[in-house]
Amino acid sequence: MHWSKFYSPTLKESPSDSELKSQELLIRGGFIRKAAAGVYSYLPLGFRVLEKITKIVREEMNAIGSLELLMPIMQPAEIWKITGRWEDYGPEMVKFKDRNKREFTLGPTHEEMITTLVKNELKSYKQLPITFYQINTKYRDEIRPRFGLLRGREFIMKDAYSFHTSHESLDRTYKDMYTAYSKICERMDLKYFAVDADTGAIGGNNSHEFTILAKNGESNILFCEQCGYAATDEKAEYKPDYPESDEKMKALELVKTPDMKTVENVSEFLGVEKGQIVKSMVYSGRKGIVMVLIRGDMEIKESKLRSYFGDQTLRKALPEEVLDSLGVPIGYLGPIGAKCPVFADLSVKNMRNYVVGGMKEEYHYINANHDRDFKVSDWIDVKTVTEGDLCPKCGHPLKTKKGIEVGQIFKLGTKYSEKLNAFYVDSDGSQKPFIMGCYGWGVSRTMAAAVEQFYDANGIIWPRAIAPFEVVITVVNVANSEQLKVGNSLYEKLNANGLETLIDDREVSGGFKFKDADLIGIPLRITVGRALKNGDVEMKLRNSKDVVKVHLEDGYDGVLEAARGMLNAYKL
Repeated sequence: MHWSKFYSPTLKESPSDSELKSQELLIRGGFIRKAAAGVYSYLPLGFRVLEKITKIVREEMNAIGSLELLMPIMQPAEIWKITGRWEDYGPEMVKFKDRNKREFTLGPTHEEMITTLVKNELKSYKQLPITFYQINTKYRDEIRPRFGLLRGREFIMKDAYSFHTSHESLDRTYKDMYTAYSKICERMDLKYFAVDADTGAIGGNNSHEFTILAKNGESNILFCEQCGYAATDEKAEYKPDYPESDEKMKALELVKTPDMKTVENVSEFLGVEKGQIVKSMVYSGRKGIVMVLIRGDMEIKESKLRSYFGDQTLRKALPEEVLDSLGVPIGYLGPIGAKCPVFADLSVKNMRNYVVGGMKEEYHYINANHDRDFKVSDWIDVKTVTEGDLCPKCGHPLKTKKGIEVGQIFKLGTKYSEKLNAFYVDSDGSQKPFIMGCYGWGVSRTMAAAVEQFYDANGIIWPRAIAPFEVVITVVNVANSEQLKVGNSLYEKLNANGLETLIDDREVSGGFKFKDADLIGIPLRITVGRALKNGDVEMKLRNSKDVVKVHLEDGYDGVLEAARGMLNAYKL
């Protein structure tokens, strides 16, 4: 490809609304352009990267026997209402009505659609197991689309779905997918973690998330260096290590705390540590409201709470809901006398004589004690696990890393097949629901994640496998006929021998060309410039400062051999 005929509008300045390096560099490098918040066009460079990521994903899916198909983006509301996810998925689901007032969604995922598709055609156990996948556009109406391709409202995703007669069969396919996803990361030179993950609105009883390590990642990974345990903070567990208090119970006392609504305020006003205060949080779900207690210096992880209650609609109750239901404003809530079920995190279990809201405006209780002063319906783990908490497997202190989720695999069981009446006939003649798995990979998200992992002050550093081109030939001065001739000859030679090559034959300065080459991140740059007077061209890898000179006296075979060698040695 000749750069002079290619569409790659690079920018010198960073976009004013860019929040992450991937967003900035993909726009500056001419890979993507913003159409609306969370919606992007892919320019030719970006499309080439997408195609390479797609090719790798497709090859690994095909290698484990998955069958590619394509399902509609528009999905009827009825199938989502049957499974209960029309409400569960929340406001992120893009819903609309057609001219006949029929309800539809622009699919954020396709569990309902694939189950409905196969339920009348996969009839016998002899047809199982089987796995289908598609690479398609998905839609999620993010409340705050940001971070470029990492949190978009429209994105490209590979989603796969498997159907089985037994959990053992599902386990085998799940393991195959785990291996395939690992290979996808490895083929792209991406450093990654495969960690235990929350199943969220997808459901099921087991899930792993594939997370690309990046300092600006949205995911927090908790991991143990001792035994290898790893999980996202949405799912992470820990080994509780709260010493049992030997303090005697003191008399409960209601004290005035004027305008003291936060843990910080109450701690300072009463002269107690935040860890001696118990927060009372109220949540609203399908079955009404519940109160959840946690130590004042800790935070509730709502994904763990939703998982415990099996209710993805669960959310913090609004101030007006709290006042209407409990008669007390937020800031003074407590379990003593609360007219709703009370659940408590394990951090509270061994506490004595702690501070709670007084269930009366501008008052708190001191010396509160569970069992004596109020009853706890259940003790649960809903704490946000942080670095230093003990590993649930071996007790070693956990550490944290930042990452970007690019893939997730789930064991769904019969959640969808039972609700959608999707059955097969087993060997004994009985009808049984399909046992299912689902497996997602963010194709467009991978592009941004790779940039977040690999960039420097000059621009992107693409892994070879997904770079838009492998080689860029920079002709420093196209007005110099000898430079242009050699550049074009090298371009023909490399392309003819299987190296994807871009020749920069634009009528701009050499310095401008070098900056653009670094910005778009092509792995190998061959410079045809002043060194040509001595019969040399200069070769440099994008992630190295070393320049290699190759003499042209023996024709272009030496350059081809050197290019292959340098690209084969190119590792990130």
